[in-house]
Amino acid sequence: MTVRDETGSLAARLESLRGPLTGYCYRLLGASGEVDDAVQETMLRAFRAIGGYDPERAALSTWVHRIATNVCLDMLRGAERRALPWDMGPAATGGDLGVPLPPDRWVEPPIGLGPAGADDPAHLAVRHETLRLAFVAALQWLPPRQRAVLVLRDVLGFSAAETAEVVETSVAAANSALQRARATLERHRPRPADPPEPADPAQRDLLRRYIRAFETHDVRGLLDVLADDARSGMPPFPWWLDGPASITAAMSAAMSAALSASDACAGDRLVPAGVAGGCWTLGQYRPDADGALRPFALLVVELRGGRIGDVVTYLGHGDRFAAFGLPAFLPDR
Repeated sequence: MTVRDETGSLAARLESLRGPLTGYCYRLLGASGEVDDAVQETMLRAFRAIGGYDPERAALSTWVHRIATNVCLDMLRGAERRALPWDMGPAATGGDLGVPLPPDRWVEPPIGLGPAGADDPAHLAVRHETLRLAFVAALQWLPPRQRAVLVLRDVLGFSAAETAEVVETSVAAANSALQRARATLERHRPRPADPPEPADPAQRDLLRRYIRAFETHDVRGLLDVLADDARSGMPPFPWWLDGPASITAAMSAAMSAALSASDACAGDRLVPAGVAGGCWTLGQYRPDADGALRPFALLVVELRGGRIGDVVTYLGHGDRFAAFGLPAFLPDR
């Protein structure tokens, strides 16, 4: 094989790592809007340096993950911890939404990390769990370098030696960082959730019932599908609701406002967008001044015990609908 052929083969193998790098960078950054930039910068640096890659020193995956780690650590330098609404403070006791927080304070839903297709069940379970919003939010409690070590070891299955190579430290230091990271993560372990199963008729029926209750302002129907510990939040506002009673009370208030023509969700529709990362995703459409249904918010839904658990409604994410396979507008019913 000529040097040119060998370089071309390495470039093809490098390109095949783009998908795994996307998942890795998302878990570290917690922001889908930054992941594309991180992966693109990683690939550019790797292609520029590929002539100096030494397979005797490290596997290609180890080498490129080291580049990605440096890119992400640079991006995280000085950044505030990203979170979900229930990580920001106590649940709301009224309807005042408060002051919206800037985008860089929120964990964002992943783009381009849907179901992986055929794979062994154990791997898929780990993949779903570690791409959940709640898990990615829990990772944000870790210092960035510990975060990288934990993801490399406990999620991606890198060895201690490979992890030390990636984060450019000793094996002993990497192992020490891993133990500290595991202890911190245990203190912030997210609530359990049912893995999303797109082919499961029970899950699809549950989502249909939730959508029907939402669109028709059916309080009784909503109560029937909510888990006892259900939560609902609405970034960019830190306001969130805890428990079915609070959530249905908010729906009742919205319905009253709609009947008095002062707003709320009258005429809104929800459209399933499948699974993003480890969660079900829905697009919320709202009538504009002309009555056309336009993108309004992106909902990320976790199921727990066969019912609706956590719902995170991302306001102002209409410009991302296309990335989730959602249409730019909806026709009249």
